Order: sequence, then C-alpha cells, then structure tokens
Amino acid sequence: MSTVVTDKGFTIDDWNAGYEGADTLDLASDADLVSLDFNGIVMIRVDFPSFADGRGFTIARQLRLRGYTGRLRAKGHVIADQYAMARRAGFDEVEIDASLAQRQPEPDWLARSNWQAGDYQARLRG
Repeated sequence: MSTVVTDKGFTIDDWNAGYEGADTLDLASDADLVSLDFNGIVMIRVDFPSFADGRGFTIARQLRLRGYTGRLRAKGHVIADQYAMARRAGFDEVEIDASLAQRQPEPDWLARSNWQAGDYQARLRG
C-alpha cells in the first residue's frame, strides 16, 4: 500500500481513476519529453527508481516550464530530505511505499513541508 505525502503530511491515495487511463500518465525517469503530448492529461506520475537518481526532478521542472498545470506526483524512492526539492521542481506530492513511510515517519516529512522557506534562489532575487 502506498502513502502519499503532501505539505500537510501523510494522506491516503485519493486517486481512483487508475494510472494507465486516457487522462493519466506514468513516466519513467528516462522519459523523452520531446514528443510528449500532455493535453488532456490530469495526472502524471514520475518514477524515481533510486533516491540517488535525480532525473525525475528535471522531468518535473521541464513539464512545468512547458505549461503542464495538472497534478504531478513523484513516485518511488524519494526520501524526506528531498521533499523540498521535489516541491520546488514542480511536484505536488510524493508517493512512497509503506516500508519507507515506516523508516521515515510523517514528522520527518512535515519538517520539510515549509519548502518555500530557505530557498536560496528566492533569497538571491530579493
């Protein structure tokens, strides 16, 4: 069973439309976005095969820069220390498995939920 992490903490996955429907897309961490048409897509999940694999952050940023405004979820091996980075890259939420949720409980994630604070680039801008 998966746990979804938002700025408010752990929540139950409320997405019940399925992940391979006409309005949903699962992307691998090495997905080619050049030919991707996300018109009509309301949710995209980007896979993180390892916490050391940061390609998903780049995918999220590129999707947002290309105008994707739907729900964007990081799925897999994202750790609590990466939550602020995931939010800044454009993810709305993170989906983790039960074993990671047990090793890194909700307070670990909530400690990073104020992801707008301490943003180095924002401090530089003014």
